[in-house]
Amino acid sequence: EGPVGRPLPGIACRLRPVEGLEAGGRLFVKGANVMRGYLDPDKPGEIHPQGEWYDTGDIVGIDEEGFITILGRAKRFAKIGGEMVSLAAVEEFAAALEPNHTHAALSVPDPRKGEQVMLCTESDTLTRERLLEHMKMQGQPELYLPRQVIHVKTLPRLGNGKIDYIALAKQTAAGAKE
Repeated sequence: EGPVGRPLPGIACRLRPVEGLEAGGRLFVKGANVMRGYLDPDKPGEIHPQGEWYDTGDIVGIDEEGFITILGRAKRFAKIGGEMVSLAAVEEFAAALEPNHTHAALSVPDPRKGEQVMLCTESDTLTRERLLEHMKMQGQPELYLPRQVIHVKTLPRLGNGKIDYIALAKQTAAGAKE
């Protein structure tokens, strides 16, 4: 919660606006600490340059004193009808209703709106209707309401215990094809 601090001396930061997101932007950094590039797989021993600015993939806000607050990861947002929707916020709405269960929000393609949110949950009682009611009581926009709520017995996990969103996306895509 809150700011994570200021950049270390010698590190320059800039924010690139993210369409549909009112506050903050995508964080790019440059400085002596940023690696020059990646090993080029086609030319052993050579470095493929990455450019002067490094894209962290973080969506952040920087206040007037230079303190950085992480708002999320770029890949953890869905763009719905031109608006950016935090998938973490969708998971928080679900957790407020069902705190004893785990929930995972995914962004999936939508032919009309670009993307839509799908919520996978280990709760067998969480529904879109309950989420909508809770969100209205909290004054949250319906834009954060998942298009689908999918009940799963167990969400896939990485070795560190975190949700494996890549495996979950593959599972849900496979389920949609069946």
